[in-house]
Amino acid sequence: MSKKIQVGMPAPEFALPRDGGGSISLANMKGRKVVLYFYPKDDTSGCTKEAIAFNGLRDQFAAAGAEIVGVSADSVASHDKFKAKYEVGFPLASDEAKAMLDDYGVWVEKSMYGRKYMGIERTTVLVDAAGKVARVWEKVKVPGHAEEVLAAVQAL
Repeated sequence: MSKKIQVGMPAPEFALPRDGGGSISLANMKGRKVVLYFYPKDDTSGCTKEAIAFNGLRDQFAAAGAEIVGVSADSVASHDKFKAKYEVGFPLASDEAKAMLDDYGVWVEKSMYGRKYMGIERTTVLVDAAGKVARVWEKVKVPGHAEEVLAAVQAL
């Protein structure tokens, strides 16, 4: 079972393949604030709305010294299609092995129509410039979420 991530703890390190080839790691973003938003699936209704919301505010996040990274268990090829379709301007990391998702406590047992399965709980983690967890939003509801995260980044 996944562990729960806590405010104040060091953010778990990761290095994952990303859209467009190459990889992305927490170490490469050291000294910057990092918004890690975990979402269940590329090109689904809620996940698309969330990506569009973060994408629309990416200049403000950059001005506040923050990087945005979307993370799901989808393949890099899926991320490439999703990113191109919606002109997403920030990296999408692929964790098909689910190790990072487990480290951040977002790979959880879910239930729909009485059927239990493992999946990503929509969660956002704000990592400060020192690499510590500054804020965690669990069971995210998409409307207004990107704006709330931006306000937290600006206040940090």
